Amino acid sequence: MSFSVISKKSGKTYFLHSRLQELKGGQKVTLYYFAGSAGKDAIDHLPEGYEVSENARTGLPLLKKKK
Repeated sequence: MSFSVISKKSGKTYFLHSRLQELKGGQKVTLYYFAGSAGKDAIDHLPEGYEVSENARTGLPLLKKKK
C-alpha cells in the first residue's frame, strides 16, 4: 500500500513517490514528490526525518525535513 495524504483544501488523495537522480557532478540524490495516482515509483512509508505539510493556497502536499 502506497503512502497517501488527503488534501484538507480539495479532498484529493496524493501518493508519495521517490526517484534516484544523478546530478551533473555525478552525485546521486533521492527526490521525493507527490502525484495524483500511485505509479511504479510509489513508496509505502514516509522517509525518516521528514514530515508532510500542505500549501495553504494551493492545497498541494509538501515533504519537509523535520527541524
